[in-house]
Amino acid sequence: MSIDTPKVTSHLKREIIVRLIKAYMGDDYAEEVRKIPYEMRPKGSEVPYRCCIHKERAILRDRTIAGLGLSIEKADDSELLSELAQKAQKRNQPEENPLTVLQTACQGCVPSRIYVTDLCQGCVARPCESACKFGAIKVENGKSHIDSDKCRNCGMCVQVCPYQAIARIIVPCEKICPVNAIAKGEDGLAHIDFDKCISCGKCVNACPFGAVHEKSQIIDILKEIKNGKKVVALVAPSLFGQLPCTPKQLKHAIMSLGFYDVLEVAQGADITIKNEAAEFKEKMFEGQNFMTTSCCAGYNELVEKHLPELKQFRSETKTPAYYTAEIAKKEYPEVKTVFFSPCVAKRTEAHNNPNIDYVLNYEELGAWFIAMNIQVSDCSESEFNAEASAQARNFPVSGGVAEAVNSLLEGDEKAKVHTVNGLEKQSIRDLKKFAREGKCELGNLIEVMACPGGCLGGNGTINSYNEALSQLNDYVEQSGSIRKPAKV
Repeated sequence: MSIDTPKVTSHLKREIIVRLIKAYMGDDYAEEVRKIPYEMRPKGSEVPYRCCIHKERAILRDRTIAGLGLSIEKADDSELLSELAQKAQKRNQPEENPLTVLQTACQGCVPSRIYVTDLCQGCVARPCESACKFGAIKVENGKSHIDSDKCRNCGMCVQVCPYQAIARIIVPCEKICPVNAIAKGEDGLAHIDFDKCISCGKCVNACPFGAVHEKSQIIDILKEIKNGKKVVALVAPSLFGQLPCTPKQLKHAIMSLGFYDVLEVAQGADITIKNEAAEFKEKMFEGQNFMTTSCCAGYNELVEKHLPELKQFRSETKTPAYYTAEIAKKEYPEVKTVFFSPCVAKRTEAHNNPNIDYVLNYEELGAWFIAMNIQVSDCSESEFNAEASAQARNFPVSGGVAEAVNSLLEGDEKAKVHTVNGLEKQSIRDLKKFAREGKCELGNLIEVMACPGGCLGGNGTINSYNEALSQLNDYVEQSGSIRKPAKV
């Protein structure tokens, strides 16, 4: 698993969000936004990444557009950032699709393929030739050659070459996408097919140029607070593993940003546990062979767009975010809700849920604290208004949801659990097989998490997985005894 891999270009995203927040809180928002690329790369400064300062400024401009929550594909090159800043401020709701591609940053990678390097020795054994089931590779004039029309990119020749002379060229964003939703267009640059995209966010982390970008909703949230709206934060349990402070200190820090209240999404998770356990018992009693969980937004998008045959096996229970937003809207009429999220997929879920108005990921929250000079470790502590169970707070760890459901089942009712720890092409094929056959030999309760390791491995997180897990375990233990998940 690569969940401890540092987030690429996160320092650039963070700096731009910090500058956007300061601009909005200042006296000349639009003009300060216009100047961001020039202040980050002033005349005569070092050019650390690209060929020239003009290219770097163009990419920073696009990153700023994404930070404003706007689609780069739709932005007019002739529009000033100041004009786009005003457009972001005037909109009534965030744009629909949560991702955008910075075409100025996209490297236009060469097509994914397998090719023979100069290391080829034209050996007598010719294992590459015999390994290829498609007749795509032949030795000619003392060197192997691949017929691209016949090659299926299976990689067998790569594996068997004793000289490691055959290499596979990959396009990181294309390779990582489990549903083939991102690919090069006719212009040679990456494009996202949102009819296929499940908002898993894997491409955001995979691109080493940071060309795939979330569209931030920070301006929308700042506008609501500045206009005197009551804004309530809905914080997912995974957040409590991200920053060097206690959960109660974190609540105080969030309140100091202007939020009216902070609700733990673990409250909603307790409702999810109860409903899902009851639903599991009912489905097993009716003779259904297995049931999958339903709390992962990325998985729900997968079922809706690619595996409709799995709908009958998926739990109908709503997500913890759904129930917590419902609680917030009932407790505080006319309130605006902001879900604090570790992943892209929650932006899509929020767009389809009128009770969740905005989404803020953990990278953006960290940038907000920086912009406001808030040291979370120095904050006082604020009590949460409602308690949540240890099982609910353990939801963001792979296996945590199924374990929580099992905690409410007894004897023969107990589920045999199978966990899908990250959505990949193979795990999707497995799920399709379970749906086709109507059974799963590995278990009768299948927990599905789009991100390896669970929500703690989401693309919007800022702490390493194992450090986040350690902090979360401490919080879980405060809620009662529960088995610690293994480190990843």
